[in-house]
Amino acid sequence: MPPPDRQVKGPTANDATIGDQMTNDDSAALAQLIDHTLLKPEATREQIDRLCHEALEYRFASVCVNPTHVGRCAELLRGSDVKVCTVVGFPLGATTTAVKAYETRQAIDDGATEIDMVINVGALKSGDFDAVQADIAAVVDAAHADGALVKVIIETALLSDEEKAAACRLAQAAGAEFVKTSTGFGPGGATVEDVALMRRVVGPEMGVKASGGVRNYTDVLAMVAAGATRIGASAGVAIVSAARRV
Repeated sequence: MPPPDRQVKGPTANDATIGDQMTNDDSAALAQLIDHTLLKPEATREQIDRLCHEALEYRFASVCVNPTHVGRCAELLRGSDVKVCTVVGFPLGATTTAVKAYETRQAIDDGATEIDMVINVGALKSGDFDAVQADIAAVVDAAHADGALVKVIIETALLSDEEKAAACRLAQAAGAEFVKTSTGFGPGGATVEDVALMRRVVGPEMGVKASGGVRNYTDVLAMVAAGATRIGASAGVAIVSAARRV
């Protein structure tokens, strides 16, 4: 199911020049790779406000927050280039397809322009690929109807290499813009090996987001070298600050 024709603003799946620039120690280009993330359940309004102010100061690609904070972030970031990203079916991926589609529409109504959804991991491991693709496609359709993009979290730490490849192919077939390694709440995060595998499977047409355990500038360089075009991190300020010192 191909995505509808539309223009996606901001850093996209094919923005290879960002990674090229970053290897030349361009801290501004590096910031444009980062989804500045705060998904802890105990996140306070003050912490969310600080996240948005940091995103504006450092010009990150987006803030990535739980759905309850989307409206506040959209208000604080209105008129800027920083996107509002939120999560759907998070963190287990085990809600129904209808619920995921509803969450997507609600989040977009509240101001989100990027949706990070979790696949139905159990269905994938059961070999029910049709159900997995339909689940992703329902979110993609809901997002694309309002011009939002979709990143598909496959939770790599729970999958074999064959399952990772299958999940990437299903996300691509469903019309998503990105595949993403991890929720950050599973048994493991992004690895260079998984990012490289995902890039090989999806080719240059999709983005690959490395998320979970990416904590420093060295980690980011390794992930980008492996094929990542977006980074999910709560340590974005420290990462960019380190890049500026290089």
